[in-house]
Amino acid sequence: MPQPLLSPAPNRRKVLLQTAACTLAAGLALPQLARAQAGPIRIVVGYPPGGASDRAARLVGDRMQQLLKRPVIVDNRVGAGGRLAAQQLVNTPPDQTVLMIGNPAVMSVAPLIYKDLKFDPLTDFVPVGAVTDYDFGVAVSAALPVREVSHMLAWIRANPDKANAGVPATGSLPHFFALMVSQMAQTRVEVVGYRGSAPLLNDLIGGQIPIAFDTLDSLLPQHEGGKLRILATSGAKRSPFSPSVPTFREQGLPLVATGWNTLFAPSTTPKPMVELLAKTVLQIMQEPDTRAKFEAAKMVPVAMNQAQTAAALKAFNDQWSPVIRRSGFKPEA
Repeated sequence: MPQPLLSPAPNRRKVLLQTAACTLAAGLALPQLARAQAGPIRIVVGYPPGGASDRAARLVGDRMQQLLKRPVIVDNRVGAGGRLAAQQLVNTPPDQTVLMIGNPAVMSVAPLIYKDLKFDPLTDFVPVGAVTDYDFGVAVSAALPVREVSHMLAWIRANPDKANAGVPATGSLPHFFALMVSQMAQTRVEVVGYRGSAPLLNDLIGGQIPIAFDTLDSLLPQHEGGKLRILATSGAKRSPFSPSVPTFREQGLPLVATGWNTLFAPSTTPKPMVELLAKTVLQIMQEPDTRAKFEAAKMVPVAMNQAQTAAALKAFNDQWSPVIRRSGFKPEA
């Protein structure tokens, strides 16, 4: 029976040097980690108080404070459509515990359309955990005699000079969702950008624009009030907040598209701290009480571990990047 080959004797000096280097690195990291564990946790939101991202951050932050026995502060840093917050977090010292609640506009769309972006979502941040998903919807004025997506598409083809679709902002995800629907349906619409959902919906209700694409939560109050009509939602199944409204897929367009709010940590954050935060966020989002609070705020709670969150973000980028690139959209200077 052949004898096993013996491994060569290790270089003792090399082993000692490697061990010393590892010990030194660990020793340097320990004080930073200890300080990070002692101080407050900040959750940075790139939007004003009261919006969906802010509400999600506060629901998670309140529970995180209870579980980790540390103060959790929600820090609203408004500017540049959420990009300012991300730019300010890039060089966070490792002895500070900071999270950012990010959405596709900042973490997926911005890298594709801004040449001078001062952060890279793939290298400057690590995903910690998903928090919510949200659907998009297409709506028409209640006065327009259109009740299904097929009717809307027929109207667009019959009225090419009037086929304008409003969105809450140019370069927003509803903007690219409108293009996604248009491309899949082989129709052409002129996308009109507004400065927010409020003026968009005012014009839709008033008949100044025939069609609007927006997030479902923005459309629902006026839909429920009978002032506009949501024709379809973009999820894989009907939204629990509008169960009477069919999906695009139910109406013949094989399209599923959602947005998200996800917690990210700066890549400077010590790995043990990221793992602790990820475990905590997953626990929070699995708790029935927390999920009920999100649903009461008309937000769909999501519970994913780090690996699942990263995979979902990749799938999202794979779906949306071709649409955004094909659009040729360039932000105004």
